[in-house]
Amino acid sequence: MHYKKIAAFAVGPIGGAILGFVTLPLITWFFSTEDVGRLAILNVAISFSTLFFSLGLDQAYVREYHEEVNKAALFKTVFLPGFLLLTMTLFFIITLNGALSNWLLGIQSIQLSILIAFVLVSTFIARFLSLILRMSERGFAYSMSQILPKLLLIIIILGFIVFNSTKDITNLVIAYMVSSIFVFLVYSWNTRKDWLSAFRQQIDYEKLLRLLKFGLPLIFGSIAFWGLTATDKVLLKELSDYNELGVYSVAVSFAAAATVFQSVFSTIWSPMVYKWAAEGNNLKKIDKVNRYVLLIVTTFFCLAGLFSWLVTLFLPAQYESVQWIVISCLGYPLLYTLSETTVVGIGISRRPIFSMVASIIAFIANIIGNYYFIPSLGAVGAAISTCIAFWLFFILRTEFSILLWRAVPRVLLYTYTGLAVGGAVLNTLYGDVLGESFFLYWFILLFSLFIFFKAEVKEIKSIILKKVNHP
Repeated sequence: MHYKKIAAFAVGPIGGAILGFVTLPLITWFFSTEDVGRLAILNVAISFSTLFFSLGLDQAYVREYHEEVNKAALFKTVFLPGFLLLTMTLFFIITLNGALSNWLLGIQSIQLSILIAFVLVSTFIARFLSLILRMSERGFAYSMSQILPKLLLIIIILGFIVFNSTKDITNLVIAYMVSSIFVFLVYSWNTRKDWLSAFRQQIDYEKLLRLLKFGLPLIFGSIAFWGLTATDKVLLKELSDYNELGVYSVAVSFAAAATVFQSVFSTIWSPMVYKWAAEGNNLKKIDKVNRYVLLIVTTFFCLAGLFSWLVTLFLPAQYESVQWIVISCLGYPLLYTLSETTVVGIGISRRPIFSMVASIIAFIANIIGNYYFIPSLGAVGAAISTCIAFWLFFILRTEFSILLWRAVPRVLLYTYTGLAVGGAVLNTLYGDVLGESFFLYWFILLFSLFIFFKAEVKEIKSIILKKVNHP
């Protein structure tokens, strides 16, 4: 993929993250902590419904796109089964007199249930329409379709504040519904030629069965990974309360800044690394990239440990503990990104079941950890459990890749990730009473990077100086 196309796709996650930093403090100042927690559960439901009801056919679409002549027929074949299943399921649940909102938000309301249903359906449709833009490499349209809805969400929330509207979960869900429908409309306009052509196509049921055979097994691994990322929020709702969930979701949202690095890196890394592996003479490049990513990941942890107190400047007093929790919340995006550089062997050997096993084991570990820690520690327990679970996930992916392909240098890999995770967990547990000690810990760890990664730091410095002197 050309660097300009990569940049076009990167605009979306970067712009979305920036707008997220505006949206989050805005919501925390004007809506209750409990409603912020309810919003987190709504997001969990959105991600699960999109994943489950896609039936793995979204991944089948990506797999078959370049080999399929009739792309309109392919789109209709992969979209329609999940869409029909989702709408029928929601229709049935809505007839249960507000059960949907009661399950998710702890409020029995037919009105809220209908609003949530609109959010789920529009998000599902937008997911499939976005695949058209992604596969046809229309990066700018894809990015704008991510940024504009978040900008609209900010405008709607500002409208609630200016006009002194009731600041409750109903209005928050309305804002999300309008935003999600806007996403759907923007994607619909950008892909109108594609889906209008799909209307006239017939579904090839033999092909559908073949696509389901490919896609359905992938759901198990995807659900395991979803569970790994969502267990903390679900169990906080069940074992604690919406107040703790609200605090935790704010910490997770700040940590989501690291997902920009994750998203951009994954876009560039996946096609490049398999090309290197196929050539067979560039394997040292893979190890070199691994060292660079380890350096960046550890630096992120250190900077979070040193400067996480800054988040309190943007949040109300009841979110003071976010400054400690956010450090452990970095475990998911950072350790997942690092694992992408060590998991190459699983992809090359075409043994995806090992990735699924890694997700399942880490998922089970996270359930046990959350079940043990949340009742006594609340949001703190969810953060440390998830951070440790993702370290386990990273180690399992690395070891499985080595088993299936080749050994990689991993003394520094496990040492620095262990120091980062251990520091993050202890900082989250005891940061409020031992803050100065942890400041020293993170400073020493950051300084040590200049010793053990001297060559990488020197090369990064030379690249920056070259760019500054010759822009």
